[in-house]
This record gives sequence, C-alpha cells and structure tokens, in this order.
Amino acid sequence: MTKIPFDLSGQVAVITGSSRGIGRASAELLAQLGAKVVISSRQAEPCHEVAEGIRKSGGEAHVIPCNIARRNEVEALIAGVTHHYGRIDILVCNAAVNPYYGPLLDITEEAFDKIMSSNVKSNVWLCAQAVPQMAARGKGSVVIISSIGGLRGSTVIGAYGISKAADFALCRSLAGEWGPKGVRVNCVAPGLIKTDFARALWEDQERLRQRCATTPLRRIGEPHEIAGAVAYLASDASTFLTGQTIVVDGGITTAAV
Repeated sequence: MTKIPFDLSGQVAVITGSSRGIGRASAELLAQLGAKVVISSRQAEPCHEVAEGIRKSGGEAHVIPCNIARRNEVEALIAGVTHHYGRIDILVCNAAVNPYYGPLLDITEEAFDKIMSSNVKSNVWLCAQAVPQMAARGKGSVVIISSIGGLRGSTVIGAYGISKAADFALCRSLAGEWGPKGVRVNCVAPGLIKTDFARALWEDQERLRQRCATTPLRRIGEPHEIAGAVAYLASDASTFLTGQTIVVDGGITTAAV
C-alpha cells in the first residue's frame, strides 16, 4: 500500500517562533502527522509548555530556545537539533518581528535594521546551517512564513512588508540553488491571522470590520488554517513544488476593490 503523502513519521522538524500563534499551530500539526518537532522561541518556559502539550497528545517534542536575531543562537539551535536527533528534515522559518507601526519614512534606523535582521537575515542564517545537511541526504523541505504584506503596500507596516517581499526572493533563489540536490524551499503568505503578533491589526473593531467586509470569506484567519499549508509543503504531498508562495488570506488579495 502506498504511503500516505502527509505522513511525517521519522521526520525531524524545526519550527522557529513556535511558542504561540502560527508557529505553535504548525508544530502541533506536524507532530500529529508523526514528526519529531523542535520548539523554539526566545523564552524557554512558553516553549516547554507547548512541548509538554504535544507529548501529552502522544507526539514527540524537544525544546531549544533561540533568539533568531542573534547568529550565535541560530547556529546553536541547528547544532543542538543535529546533536539531539542526528538530522533535520524540515525547517519552518516562522519567527519574525515588527516593532514599528506608522509611515515608512518615519521609521528609525534601529527599527528598520531590527525588522530586516530578524525577518530576512535570520532566515539566511537558518538555511545556511540546515540546508547543506539536507542536501547531503538528497532531500529536505524549507518553509518560510512570509505575509501578503510582501505583496501589497501598507501605510502602517511598510518596513515589515519590505522584509516579507525579500523572503519571496530568498525562497526563489534558494529553490534554484538547492533544488538539484533535492531540497525544496517554499513560502506561505498568510493574510490577517488572529495571533498576538497581529493584535494591533485586528483588535481595533472598526478596522476589523472593514477588513472582513473586503475579504471574500468575510473573516480573518486562525493559526491552524496556516498550519495546514505548512504541513503540505513539509510533506511528500508537495514533492514537485519549490520556489513558490502559497497565499492563505481568505481571498482578500483577489477581491475586487
């Protein structure tokens, strides 16, 4: 009988920013599908809470805290996973920051550099550490969580959008470089999702009403609705897909204005 393509049994998955939101939902789903998941974010305690929940549900989880803005911690994360499990099959680059809301030309240099370092440079570091070992085995999947902010202009999160557009380009370039060695690299671009990270965008009831009114599904998304796309890209269900971006936004980028 042919193996179910979504079965991740025996696979090792590293998910950054997985103590909450999209990262947590993705880690929980990958664990349900059989993967051994590594929970990682800046603070250890929330990571352990997620890992314990996964274990109670019958899954396997390991915790390695990491601030993805610090290269030494990124290197320690990948080295720690490799030491503990002996391999990395799936890398989900989910952690990101957005310390500034407002007009793009008013952003401080410090805030701009923080966004670009955490949202783009960290993904380069993560891939530089994890992808070569995937290539050595002839197979691996990298999933970068981007955003429709990289596809659209914004009057309040312009710098964040720039960083997410850069992730699209990073994905395409890495896909071309590493595809011949069996490593796939893809992006997921969520729309507005009900997470703590995006709270400033959905907590304002008037802004939320306007957003839902222009979204074909007439609502914003939930973290588990992004996790499904992550699982697809991580699994053998998507073995002929690389260098692409899956938009999961309730249809807002396709809606007539």
